[in-house]
This record gives sequence, structure tokens and C-alpha cells, in this order.
Amino acid sequence: MQCGFIQNLFDILSSNSYNDFMTKIINVIKGTKDILPQDIENWHRLEETALKVFTKYGYKEIRTPIFEATELFARGVGDTTDIVNKEMYTFEKSDRSLTLRPENTAGVVRSFIENGMSRLSAPVKLWYKGPMFRYERPQAGRQRQFHQVGIEMFGIKQPAADAEAILLAVNYLKALGLNDLEVEINSLGCPKCREAYKQKIKEVLKPEFDNLCEDCRNRYEKNPLRLLDCKVESCQEIFNKPEIKKVILSDFICEECAQHFKELKTYLDRLNIKYVENKLLVRGLDYYNRTVFEIKSNNLGSQNAVCGGGRYDSLVRNLGGEDTPAVGWAMGMERLNSLLPKIEPKPLDGFIVSNSPADAFELAEELRSEGKCVEFDLANKKFTKQLEKASKVSKYAIILGEDEIKNNTVSVKNLETSTQVTVSRTEILNELK
Repeated sequence: MQCGFIQNLFDILSSNSYNDFMTKIINVIKGTKDILPQDIENWHRLEETALKVFTKYGYKEIRTPIFEATELFARGVGDTTDIVNKEMYTFEKSDRSLTLRPENTAGVVRSFIENGMSRLSAPVKLWYKGPMFRYERPQAGRQRQFHQVGIEMFGIKQPAADAEAILLAVNYLKALGLNDLEVEINSLGCPKCREAYKQKIKEVLKPEFDNLCEDCRNRYEKNPLRLLDCKVESCQEIFNKPEIKKVILSDFICEECAQHFKELKTYLDRLNIKYVENKLLVRGLDYYNRTVFEIKSNNLGSQNAVCGGGRYDSLVRNLGGEDTPAVGWAMGMERLNSLLPKIEPKPLDGFIVSNSPADAFELAEELRSEGKCVEFDLANKKFTKQLEKASKVSKYAIILGEDEIKNNTVSVKNLETSTQVTVSRTEILNELK
């Protein structure tokens, strides 16, 4: 019987189907994308600019795990959102439900609570960058694995924090070269005044309930504010009916929330940040209150939302922490990257051409220790092939032939002008400048 099993296994391993399986090319998963070496310079620019700009405002980088407990997002992001209901990558492990992070605010708040950051002097300013995961239809600038850069500020309830968050976002975008920006702001009010507004929306939309899309009918009871975020044309037609639009655009927020919003606008005026008020701006996450905002870029002739954020004063408490006001925003890095001109990879400082790999290796390390980016031909190909490679990757060919090795010199050839000089090993750095 054992011999029969071994024979069957041998037959399977030697079959054409198995060979086809083993030689089949495995492609990248749909909705994910390789970031290739020729494209990485723009990503470095996004990350390095973030570090430079955010540091000036006192923000420190935080890196949270890529997966968290599923209940963190159910409680934090909200179980009425499309993210939680439709888009999360969730898996079971050792009877525990885990989820790849669909956004990073909930994870940062979890870390803020768990690591006792509430004991630090306010404000606590944090920034992050990294991959997020949502199962949604891939499209230009929008993937199932995507990247965000964002900031979170804890401990300040005054509108000055909201203004700084918006200012920081605008200045980061400007530092990237995106200057044609449009800032949209709105106030969702506090839970008390917002509840009355929700009831008004439900009341005015009740006669149209059966005409709403399926998502809006589901949101009607759980979170009627999310109806205003619907992009379905038939729903938009309903919302634009005069008697309904009048309720949607009404000034529902209480006196305290109105004063908060008024002060925010005063700060933005003083900071020369142009903005427009958009009563339909509600954002797609449940944790926002009072200030919400989006920033759009008109670069390349098309309007693109590049930043979204707002205030979330109850989220820390909802996730088990002390009552702590907070404000933050996030930007999709793929979207930002699509708006930036492509940066060409930097050429090498020099390429060593030599038929003595050991000497070339030694010289390369000398130059690298001085901060120069140099390479040599590890395969030790013919001189002509090495020069050909040098012309493609560097402005200078550093020639190390028999005479140069014997005399402790090098010949430096400018591959753009074809001029060549021979200098001592100690003078080579001056030539490469």
C-alpha cells in the first residue's frame, strides 16, 4: 500500500499539470502595486518633506502595527461605515479576530491610550506614514493596499488646534509644490445639537425613503448624516429638492459650536488661508464632530481631494481612554504622487572602470567612506563594456588601469565632455565635485 502511495505521488510530481503549476508566473495581487526603483524618488520626497515640515510644528513620528484587533476599528471608525461593513481585510487567528488597518487614526489613539500619553503635557502631536488596506474597486490613484501620511493632535479643544492642523496640511502640500489649493470646511456640531439635526433629516427624507439607494436606506436609522455623503445621482436629485435642501443647509449647530466655528474662520482669515464653507461636507467616518475639512488640488487641470480630516473629541473616550479632545487629518500618498512631476533617479557620483576587481573594490570603499555614491563592475567585463555602463549611470568614469594602479593615480573622464585628467588618489574627490 505504501509503494502505491509513493508511486501516485511520483506520478503527480512528474505530471504536466504539476510542472505547469510550478512554472506559472505569479503576478502581483489585484489592487496592490510594486513601487519600483525608478519611481522611488517621488516617495522619498513625500516622506522627507513630511519629516521636515511636521518637525517644525513639533510633531513626532509614530509607527503602529499594520494589523490590530478588529473591535478597534468597529468601535473607532464606526460600524455604520462602508469601511467596517464592506472594505476591511479581517482574518481569524487563535480565536482572535484581526484586521489589517484600513486607516491609522484608531491605531494612533489606541497607542496614545495604551502608552499613557495623556500624562504628557498637551498638546501631544504625532504624525505617521505607511500602508493601509481596504477592499474596494481599484482605480487610478486608489488601490487596495495604499499609503497615507497624516497627523493627530491630542489635548486641545480650542479652535486654534483645528486651524494649525489645516495650516500644516496646506504648508505640507505647498512644500511639495502643490499651490493651487481649495480648502472646504464645515461644522458637524456636537453630539447634542447634531442629534436634533439628524432627526430633522430623517423627518424630511421619510417620504422619499423608498426612493433612496440601498446604502442610504441602511444609513437612514444608523447614521442619517452619512446620507449627505452619497454620490448616487438619484439620491442627489432628492437632496436638491427645495424643501429638503433647505433642511440640509440649515444652521443647526448650537451657540457653543457656532462660536467654535466662527473662531476657526477668524484664525484661517488671519493666516491668509482661503476657504469655502460646504454644508454637505460630513466625511466618511463616524468619529468626527465639530470641524471637518477637505483640501483639494487643482493641479494638472483636474480637481482632486488630497486631504481630509477634522475634530474627533469623543474617540479617545470611546476606545477606553480619558476624555481627550483631538484633531487630525490624512492624505493618500498615491494621490499626491500622481500630482507631482516625476523625479529622475540621481546618477552615481562615479563608476570605476578597471580590470582589477580587488583594486576597484578598495577604491570604491575609500570613496564611499567619503560620502560618494560609486559602483564598479562586479562581473569584471571588458573595458569597453564597463565604459558603456558608466555612461548610462554616471557623469564620471573613474579609470583604474595598470598604469594608474602602479603610480597610485586615477584617471577621471567626464563622460559628457569626453575630457579626461589623471590625478593622485588623494585628489580624486576634488575632481568629482
